[in-house]
Amino acid sequence: MSYDISLTLIGKPGCHLCDDARLVVNTVAGQFRALHAGIAASVQVHITEQDITDDPELAARYAEEIPVLLLNGKVHNYWRIDPVRLMAALEEAVR
Repeated sequence: MSYDISLTLIGKPGCHLCDDARLVVNTVAGQFRALHAGIAASVQVHITEQDITDDPELAARYAEEIPVLLLNGKVHNYWRIDPVRLMAALEEAVR
């Protein structure tokens, strides 16, 4: 079975919480990839970022909650990203 996991970090430049969230997301995604290295071809994690200053719709929706992390298009968390909770969610996505 093949799994494609999409993580989208929504934030803006100059946001220290966004910088912290980026570090957590990249670290946890790297750890998750390493844990699943034996089946790497079937487990893919894609990380994208969206800037609310470039998208009025995102700004209207998330301006008071950034950073926001979407996991497969659904809000996983906002403000502070908990690495343990994110890892658990990634593991759940491949079950």
